[in-house]
Amino acid sequence: QVRVVESGGGLVQPGGSLRLSCAVSGRFFSLNVIGWYRRAPGKERELVATVSGGDSTNYATSVKGRFTISRDNANNTVYLEMNSLKPEDTAVYYCHARIKPKINTVENTYWGQGTQVTVSS
Repeated sequence: QVRVVESGGGLVQPGGSLRLSCAVSGRFFSLNVIGWYRRAPGKERELVATVSGGDSTNYATSVKGRFTISRDNANNTVYLEMNSLKPEDTAVYYCHARIKPKINTVENTYWGQGTQVTVSS
């Protein structure tokens, strides 16, 4: 059974930094695109950043230059380094993983349970 578990959220002042982690565990053939989405109060979920198996990255315009996504393939973990945080970054952050269970199967998508990030003075 595949598990996707986030950690690292919390309360930080504007201008501060946080690092989120997402660990994927279980049995599968390949971990492909993995990334972060967020949902702010009263808003729809939006993409924050993704990284492919080949390390190609994609960022939302609102976080470019402030957030950095990276992955550790040996440990099936993805990180989101968040700097210069703003109150509008406050949201629940979700890890999203596209996983191929076996070599001849299609990808499945998995979500973590979410971790709260609050930016406030």
